[in-house]
Amino acid sequence: MTRGSVDQNFLFTLAELYRLLRVYADKEASRFGITRAQWAVLAKVERSEGMKQSELAELLEVQPITLTRLIDKLCDNDWIERRSDASDRRVKRLYLKKAGRQLLGRMSGLRSEITANALDGIAPADAHRLLTQLETIKENVRNATQTSGAEQARREQRYG
Repeated sequence: MTRGSVDQNFLFTLAELYRLLRVYADKEASRFGITRAQWAVLAKVERSEGMKQSELAELLEVQPITLTRLIDKLCDNDWIERRSDASDRRVKRLYLKKAGRQLLGRMSGLRSEITANALDGIAPADAHRLLTQLETIKENVRNATQTSGAEQARREQRYG
């Protein structure tokens, strides 16, 4: 693949891959009566029980009102619960309930299944290398969002 080809296809390919993975994950999660977004909330709450709703919204990069609707649905299904903060009753902390834990247990193989299907035909060593390269790209983009215009111009001159 030539440099021009990378310039022309990199962002489009990543965006299309992300879109396809979201559609695929939604389809597969629906087998369990849940959406991909609800699954993401459950998984984050499981990893960090007691986190504030505002912290979760920031972590998931969603608007608080969007998250509130998701949490309402999860509470209605008895998968998570809101508890008042001991020091500030206005703050709601999130906890997984037994039914939510059981659902995540039933879904435990789904992430591996989706990953295996996505990486079908790619050798494990290549998959590890790809993940490392994606982490490097993520860090590069994170750094680029924090660099000044002058620094970015110098970088572009250097790498053309």
